[in-house]
Amino acid sequence: MQQTVKVNYGIDAPGVIRNLFVAAFAALLIGLLGPAVIKLGAVQIESNGFIWMGLSVGLGGLWMLVYSVYGKYIHRDRMLNLVSWRGDEHALDIGTGRGLLLIGIAKRLSTGKATGIDVWNAQDLSANNADNTYQNAHAEGVADKVEVLNENAMHMSFNDESFDLVFTNECIHNIAKAADRARACAEIIRVLKPHGTAIISDHTHMAEYQKFFKAAGCEVEMINPYYLAAYPPLRILRIKKSR
Repeated sequence: MQQTVKVNYGIDAPGVIRNLFVAAFAALLIGLLGPAVIKLGAVQIESNGFIWMGLSVGLGGLWMLVYSVYGKYIHRDRMLNLVSWRGDEHALDIGTGRGLLLIGIAKRLSTGKATGIDVWNAQDLSANNADNTYQNAHAEGVADKVEVLNENAMHMSFNDESFDLVFTNECIHNIAKAADRARACAEIIRVLKPHGTAIISDHTHMAEYQKFFKAAGCEVEMINPYYLAAYPPLRILRIKKSR
């Protein structure tokens, strides 16, 4: 009997979520079981403050967890719906992880192809590796439409003007230096075909990306976040390459 492979897109930023819950638990423990007033040198802190701190930090962790198991599907579809699909596109997903966005792209294709690249950082996503991406692609019935490669966003091996579409979600912010983030954005322009579209979403540096692509002569539209679907809130940048 053939075993059914279940789709699993993992938990995003598992270490961050864990740390938020640990900090929330510690703060609540201090607030509920500690003295009414806690002295830290010359500073006096009422224990009630730790209770509110624990609740707010715990809520942040819970919201991130909800995004990982539910909200990221809504956010993915928001990104994909910004494109008028033909079905024959060659599309690139930068920072593909376990393939949520990549496989969503592949489902929009008929004769096209979806390529996903990543460097597989375990801090970004639980069980983050190419094998799990392919497993999800097989489970979703689109393995014949996807290719997964180990590639660095700052130095992609693709030829110029290789893709009709480029997508990336919560990836470029992981590049520490602004000059290197600019290099990744320049690579997006390089591999994008004339009049192609790039869709970028991130929780930070979005104004920086917007400024870069405008200076490069692209048409740029910033789309506000849907706050109920993602924490931290994720804006979306739609970029049209002019030539």
